[in-house]
Amino acid sequence: MDNSVNWVVIGWIIDLIFNGIVWFIIALCLLPLIDVSDKWTRKAILFMDKIDKWVRNLLELTFEWMQKKNLRILIAFILIILFGLLAQFEIIPKIIK
Repeated sequence: MDNSVNWVVIGWIIDLIFNGIVWFIIALCLLPLIDVSDKWTRKAILFMDKIDKWVRNLLELTFEWMQKKNLRILIAFILIILFGLLAQFEIIPKIIK
């Protein structure tokens, strides 16, 4: 029977333990940061939702007002600007797909 030590297995076990300790320390440091950024992300999404609803309502009211006043040229210019912005931000190709 051979009583030699298998250094590869011992090295693998030591590496496994040290990696576990390092990742545990990293997790302890990063979990509070992830929690804070998650709260900020949720607040930002809620804020974006409120702004989106407000802008949609404003645009709807503006278009209705322009239609009542029969301001077709103003509507045409606003639509050109709106579609130009959507094209510039590459939203129109995403909508078409």
